[in-house]
Amino acid sequence: MRSVQSSHFTDGSLPVFVFPDALTFYQDDQSSHKQVLTVYNPYEFTLKFKVLCTAPSRYLVVEAEGIIKPRCCVDIVIRHTAVKTTDPNIQDKFKLHVFKQGTNKLLGQKEVLSVLLHSKSAQQDKSTRRGSSPRRSPRKVSFHESVSYQGVDTTYTPSVWVVLLAVGCIAALMLPLEGESSSSRLPHYLFLSVNQKLIAAFILGLVTMALLLKT
Repeated sequence: MRSVQSSHFTDGSLPVFVFPDALTFYQDDQSSHKQVLTVYNPYEFTLKFKVLCTAPSRYLVVEAEGIIKPRCCVDIVIRHTAVKTTDPNIQDKFKLHVFKQGTNKLLGQKEVLSVLLHSKSAQQDKSTRRGSSPRRSPRKVSFHESVSYQGVDTTYTPSVWVVLLAVGCIAALMLPLEGESSSSRLPHYLFLSVNQKLIAAFILGLVTMALLLKT
């Protein structure tokens, strides 16, 4: 089976998969002062990572360096330690570097924006005014929660397009790799490249995270 080799990305072009791609802290919400970055390694080799920041004095990064085993992920905890002394709307950047294990050879990098806002409730009010009708008040509904609106009972379920997207990604990951020696009778166009499988894995991860956050 052919796999991605770290030596192919010595120019630092290896795709780095991080969720979320931005961090938002609120001065009036203590629960937001700790954020979690999840870094995925969909490759067949071990990665070494290092987290850098443009304002290290304002943050505490738990385990800023470490390794990610093949097809695994790690959670990096980031705490904002200067919430009260930092002016709102200040933006910082975290940069995640990944290296070949055992060396300092940079394989890829990813930037994550960090912003501090004054009030979470004020931000939610702005979003409500921009994106909803004045006659309706938005509320979160779980997947299987029945609600009554204007006398009609409805049940919130994931969009059929979301389900089809997830199924399509799973099917893509199950197809054989391009160039793989196999006795399969599948047509050649169903043999996917490594990049196509990586894209499918990344999209599936985002869809899964989005669904879990709504439950």
